[in-house]
Amino acid sequence: MAITVCLSVSTFDYPQGGGHRWVYLNWGLGLHANGCRVIWLESVSPKAPLERSLANLEALQRDLEPFGLGGSVALCSTTDQPLPAALTSRCLDLEAAIAADLLLNLRYGTHPGIVRRFRRRALIDIDPGLLQVWLSQGKIAIPPHDVYFSIGETVGRPDACFPDGGLSWQHAPPCVALDAWPMHAASHDAAFTTVSHWNMGEGMYDVDGVEAYANDKRIGFLPFLDLPRDAPCRLELALCLAPEEDAERAMLRARGWSVVEAWEVTATPRAYRTYIQRSRGEFSCVKPSCIRLQNAWVSDRSLCYLASGKPVVVQHTGPSRILPDAEGILRFRDPEEALAMLRAAEARYDHHCRAGRALVEEHFDATKVVARVLAQAVG
Repeated sequence: MAITVCLSVSTFDYPQGGGHRWVYLNWGLGLHANGCRVIWLESVSPKAPLERSLANLEALQRDLEPFGLGGSVALCSTTDQPLPAALTSRCLDLEAAIAADLLLNLRYGTHPGIVRRFRRRALIDIDPGLLQVWLSQGKIAIPPHDVYFSIGETVGRPDACFPDGGLSWQHAPPCVALDAWPMHAASHDAAFTTVSHWNMGEGMYDVDGVEAYANDKRIGFLPFLDLPRDAPCRLELALCLAPEEDAERAMLRARGWSVVEAWEVTATPRAYRTYIQRSRGEFSCVKPSCIRLQNAWVSDRSLCYLASGKPVVVQHTGPSRILPDAEGILRFRDPEEALAMLRAAEARYDHHCRAGRALVEEHFDATKVVARVLAQAVG
């Protein structure tokens, strides 16, 4: 008999983030592929202006509709104060969500009182290393779950560069819904692209809680800013840049990067998919935490490129049992290696397109990943 799974996510207050929606949408489609009824649970502040919340709900339902989830949204409060009926009456009843057979919780901040009401609860960590450091330093608290999954290969292993946060972790790779992401050829002159926030002012403390460091994409890209000068292909960044960051945009363009506004080209899940499909491949650097923590990170965004038949040239995040170094995914440690990997991707482009798709079919297929998670989580 089919089961009902409540997927707790965090996209409600970011309606222009098409790629952010896909982080969770791939899991939702994986659940659908396994015959589950899916309830999409978002947390909303009861203090948020009603007009804005109604607009966010409408945008969310519109974004999910093409994927069969438009009528699956339920809302819960971030506090003990209830949400206005004018908002909750437009979606599924919260009690129906809580009656689900399983809570699959990808939002660490879901209200503890809501989490505890589910009969069966599984957490999925999508910030490997970071979440464990936050837990160990007391910066975040998570209510009890029946099982804990992490997309990070090294989480909970004795050789990890960070603590386990006091929890026992099972590995569940990040996933991509392959039917929603078919192979799609791009033109020869298309750019290697990526989609990202840039300068978020995000800070982190090291594992010991002593040294603070900046942890955003801008810092990660700094050693590689001159790469377009010698690259064998165009390089483009779809960035979320504020109007006051015009100088940053001009600096990137002066160094040879094409820069487009992410909220203009990837604001919905469908637009995000189209942008990736029209790209020749992905080139991206990672946040400094991935290098420091050696968490074998691979982003859900990169998986979408790979599923679409695009080579992915990304920064090396540590030894991996799954990720190759130069087969579909080509990983680099410094500017010289980055240039070499871009050249290698272009030299055997069709080969790397096929290898990337084969990699996600073997290890990151949402149908397979979710099936393994359900087998362990439902009990």
